[in-house]
Amino acid sequence: MSSKERLYRIQFVSNGERYELYVREVSQGGMFGFVEIGDFVWDTHTSLVVDPSHEKLKAEFADVDSTYIPLHTVLRIDAVKKQGTAKITKLSDKVTAFPSPIYTSPDK
Repeated sequence: MSSKERLYRIQFVSNGERYELYVREVSQGGMFGFVEIGDFVWDTHTSLVVDPSHEKLKAEFADVDSTYIPLHTVLRIDAVKKQGTAKITKLSDKVTAFPSPIYTSPDK
């Protein structure tokens, strides 16, 4: 599989929800403590059943070329062979987020 065809599934937490997206570009990015993702890959539904969370993601990232995700919110990044469906799932109340921020200024 060439790097042009490489597909990544990235899972991260944002606002109490777990996001799962498929992208072709993942990098450390130019900002310290962030992962940069870009070239979003969206599912083209051929049936009448449409996942509302998938449509919410498409709308949220409609005009976005790339985005920066805080490193401490990333759950997992997988290089995958096959695309799945992008989705948002609600986290249960039993899930505790990492303390924020994890990076502090050295002069404090």
